[in-house]
Amino acid sequence: MAVLQPLFDYTGHLPECPTWSEDEQALYWADILEGEIHRYHLQSGDHQVLQFPEEVGCFALREKGGFIVALRHAIWLADKRGLLTHKICDNPSNPQLARFNDGGTDRKGRFYAGTFWSPGDYNGALLMRVGNDLTPQVIQSDIQGSNGLAFSDDEKWMYSSDTPNNVIYRTPLDAEGEPGQREIFRQFAEGEGSPDGAAVDVEGGYWSAMYDGWRIARFSAQGEQLEEYRLPVRCPTMVCFGGPEMKTLFITTTRENMDAQEIAQYPLSGAIFTLPVSVAGVKKRPFTED
Repeated sequence: MAVLQPLFDYTGHLPECPTWSEDEQALYWADILEGEIHRYHLQSGDHQVLQFPEEVGCFALREKGGFIVALRHAIWLADKRGLLTHKICDNPSNPQLARFNDGGTDRKGRFYAGTFWSPGDYNGALLMRVGNDLTPQVIQSDIQGSNGLAFSDDEKWMYSSDTPNNVIYRTPLDAEGEPGQREIFRQFAEGEGSPDGAAVDVEGGYWSAMYDGWRIARFSAQGEQLEEYRLPVRCPTMVCFGGPEMKTLFITTTRENMDAQEIAQYPLSGAIFTLPVSVAGVKKRPFTED
């Protein structure tokens, strides 16, 4: 039976965007509200923290080294020390009301970053893409909280979720990776949890962190729930695959907006967990520049 356990003795504020580096055999993640990117080397236990000037919504490792990082006001290239070296574009949303949130790369090494509409009064967020030539483009809108980005291994589908609206979408992709009309993949009822960050496996399964749901769920390519794994904390935020065989699921969780009583009762809120699974995950491509 798979055993869930903390990665190491760590709890963050809002850990998100776990990203496995195969070359380094290390896990990276962001703590959005603390403006940090973390690196943890599994074999040595070395833990490093890079500080950024504002919230780190999401990031990806670059093929050339360093990061592409979506801060509240803009998307930047940064070196491996976290020094911002080149501004790609401003946040196309109103940065006072919508910070960047979930994101990652597609199978062509392009960077996607979504925003989260903080007022929550309408679907004011969006999903954008930075091409290999660093050209920014808005891909989708009519979103309240962009999350759940993942791409099928066959490059035919883009998955995304809108957490406040409790829905996972899938969008067909053409041969060039351009999106068509999105469709509802799965709608969730109250009490099931809200779909947050996600990853896909080599069998076409979609793994979603069910925020406020105490669980991780795996869905088939048709949207049927195949498995679920219960957690000792209420709010997982994202998952990624890693490890030598890509069969370790890394799970970030949060303690954002939790009172002292809940944190005392569930002290692992904000921890990162590992879970061995039987199916390998699809490897994330680094951001690739022309």
